[in-house]
Amino acid sequence: MSHPFVRPDVRALLDYLAEARGSQMNDVGHVEARQMARSMMGLMDVEPGELAVIRDVAGPVPLRLYDAREHRLPGPALVYFHGGGFVVGDLDTHEPVCAEIARVLDLPVISVDYRLAPEHPWPAAPDDCEAATRWIASSPAELGRSVASLILAGDSAGGALTIVTALALRDNPAAAPVIAQWPIYPAADLGGRYRSYDVYGDGYFLTRDGMTWFNQCYQPDFLHWRASPLRADQAGLPPTLVVTASLDPLVDQGRAYAAKCVAAGVTTVYREARGNIHGFLNMRRAIPSSQGDLLGCLNVLKAMIAEAEADRVMTEAAAGADAVPS
Repeated sequence: MSHPFVRPDVRALLDYLAEARGSQMNDVGHVEARQMARSMMGLMDVEPGELAVIRDVAGPVPLRLYDAREHRLPGPALVYFHGGGFVVGDLDTHEPVCAEIARVLDLPVISVDYRLAPEHPWPAAPDDCEAATRWIASSPAELGRSVASLILAGDSAGGALTIVTALALRDNPAAAPVIAQWPIYPAADLGGRYRSYDVYGDGYFLTRDGMTWFNQCYQPDFLHWRASPLRADQAGLPPTLVVTASLDPLVDQGRAYAAKCVAAGVTTVYREARGNIHGFLNMRRAIPSSQGDLLGCLNVLKAMIAEAEADRVMTEAAAGADAVPS
């Protein structure tokens, strides 16, 4: 069997981690695992950089707003759901990537600090993400932004929550429409068994043991679409950008999800970071080539948003014209 392609900077990180042989999150319990995730950010990721606005917002759950502009006219906003296996991760661990998304897209980004397992098992996380998104869509005064449309995005566990929230708002729309979604290496089928789970389940950062531990903490109903959104009908979802890493145990889930969106008639773009590993968006210091992966995604997403937002504006204008009595 031939060996998979591994980028030089990814290989250097994997070799360092193998030599260090530190404790794994699943070995230390959820409290220390969260501390490990925060500590890892300083070693793995870049600084958030400057933005006009970085501030916490009191919503249904804690939120954080990122914006390159102090003030904005009504327009799209991106809602971000962080990764971490539904057990670790928070507003701080994903601040660098949220800040970069806000800068490059020139859009407000609102990061969602949903409740974590095991203290709050499934379905607390999808409940919180849906509630937060509906609140943001209502353009509350606390946000200081008039939200005309929504883009949903998130990585890993947050990628699953992206899809779950998009499905919920498809079936019961919020005050502002969802015009695009961006699931990033999503855990789209928690109960499924895929070849990549075995091929890349050891030695490529995210491990089989780690995923098993996350699921034991989260306690999902594997057959329910709010835990495994790949099992739902995807028809009627907004334009979708699916991103995976080729050395990720979850890569086959992401590929399967993109294929299901295409089969359902959803406008879909699929990108795979060849030679990269799970979690690369939070490793741009340790894996510098990941910055190119992020910018490549954002270039695609920017065009997708522009087209979808233009369609929304024209549709609403036409509906308004039809409503005017002759």
